[in-house]
Amino acid sequence: MKRPVEIAQQEKAMSTLVDLTSAFEGIASMRIAQIKNQVLQSTKFFNELWQIHSQLRVDDLFRFGKDDANVQTINKDLYIIITAEGGLSGDIDQKLVQLMLKDYNPDKHDIIVIGHHGAIQLAQIGIKFKKYLRMPAQDKNINAAPIIREVQKYNNTRLFYQQYVSLMVQDVKSIELSAAVKNLGDTNNERPEDIISEETYIFEPSSYAVASHLERTMMQIAISQLIMESKLAQYASRFRAMSSSHELADDSKSELHLEYNRSKRALKDERLKEMINGMKKSKLWAGA
Repeated sequence: MKRPVEIAQQEKAMSTLVDLTSAFEGIASMRIAQIKNQVLQSTKFFNELWQIHSQLRVDDLFRFGKDDANVQTINKDLYIIITAEGGLSGDIDQKLVQLMLKDYNPDKHDIIVIGHHGAIQLAQIGIKFKKYLRMPAQDKNINAAPIIREVQKYNNTRLFYQQYVSLMVQDVKSIELSAAVKNLGDTNNERPEDIISEETYIFEPSSYAVASHLERTMMQIAISQLIMESKLAQYASRFRAMSSSHELADDSKSELHLEYNRSKRALKDERLKEMINGMKKSKLWAGA
């Protein structure tokens, strides 16, 4: 049996682990509340832009804000995978990579990775990616312009992201970028009655240029929304992992404390036996 001093040191170390997991659990919970509010504000702004875009468009095509004169299209589809920056988000990044690889063909697809953890996982299995971007450290004012510049080089873009279902449940999803923009627009069910045209408004340089600018802005918001959705799922996954670790650490601490008491009791019993045996031997020697 271990000595009480050794067990006491282990219990102290486990107490530190209990405090750390509790702190991480609290931070993740706070982040979840903050990012939920940010998503609501971003959606409200997107709806205002979608209202203007719906009034302005002269056709139903969504051109991804491309300027055909300046953008050369790559004959591949673009995959964007949004993963965690660190490794404290459980196994959800691994599930996301597996989802992307189901239909991945290096001859047909280019990959852009957002998040260091995903880049490491792809590198470990020998999957090459075109570009790696760090997951934004802040939860607001996310700059998606570098991603949009890459998106405009391709005919189609599919995003792989983590979806927040509940605090204890997270899922992995994929969606076409054009569908993501349309889905956000569909949240605003009001149809515009007024039509914005060149007959009633002056556009500089043209109505199509203004529409392209709106499309680029809405794509940035849509991608930012998916990044925030992924971060929300990552925080929830981290909360779940830290909650589970906290419970395990607390149980281990309780077991160590019980083992410590048993060890102290066994040590006292052993000393008591030695004292009794010593007294018996002394009486025997005295009787002899």
